[in-house]
Amino acid sequence: MSKKIYFASDLHLGLPNLEESRIREKFFVQWLDMVKTDASEIYLLGDIFDFWYEYKRVVPKGYTRFLGKIAQIVDSGIPVHFFTGNHDVWMFDYFPKELGVTLYTKPIAREYNGKKFFIGHGDGLGPGDPGYKLLKGIFTNRTLQWLFARLHPNFSLWFGNRWSVSSRYSKEISHKFREENEQITKFARQHLLAEHHDYFIFGHWHSPVVYPLAQNSHLILLGDWIVNFTYGVWDGTTFKLCRYSERGEVEVVSEG
Repeated sequence: MSKKIYFASDLHLGLPNLEESRIREKFFVQWLDMVKTDASEIYLLGDIFDFWYEYKRVVPKGYTRFLGKIAQIVDSGIPVHFFTGNHDVWMFDYFPKELGVTLYTKPIAREYNGKKFFIGHGDGLGPGDPGYKLLKGIFTNRTLQWLFARLHPNFSLWFGNRWSVSSRYSKEISHKFREENEQITKFARQHLLAEHHDYFIFGHWHSPVVYPLAQNSHLILLGDWIVNFTYGVWDGTTFKLCRYSERGEVEVVSEG
């Protein structure tokens, strides 16, 4: 059996509440059970949680099925790579120490079977959007993180979840990919001028897209697990964007 590399993002577990998001959590765990049978590695590209903040001795309540499955997969010898997104930016050392995942806060470059991959969540990349970049700078400020940690978890986690589940979120999940007018497309094209990558793979944008940048370079946006239930898979020669159904069926959406 040939091994594959899987990519998924934007589950936003906890949205709109733990009870309703548990349905998606169980569905994603079902998908993890499927892919672990032939996975060599699994990449989770951010916004897995709609809000996450871990104190030194306290982590958010819930997500037991997801966390247990990730630990089981890592213990079986399959590496899991976990990227922080803009909704779960405040992840520190709990996942690496407790689950054994490799945690990333910035995009990374990898090479598989002679193909070069550029992988990340995707937020804040490319020209423009100074307001968001300023906000992200504030959220990643160590002093602010220290001050936030002084708040009682009952209040801080309530406040954080209220902030995440706001009216701005409806705009994110209904986003339509604007091709050359998209920030992330401009970023990828700029990056290609300095260094070639065959695949630029991101989450964040919620639109499942395989977009050609050049003859042998593609921008991959993974979609989400709120309305699209899409993921990426690299089989060693071809990258496919697929949709997973409640019946456990896989539909190829696009490939590059």
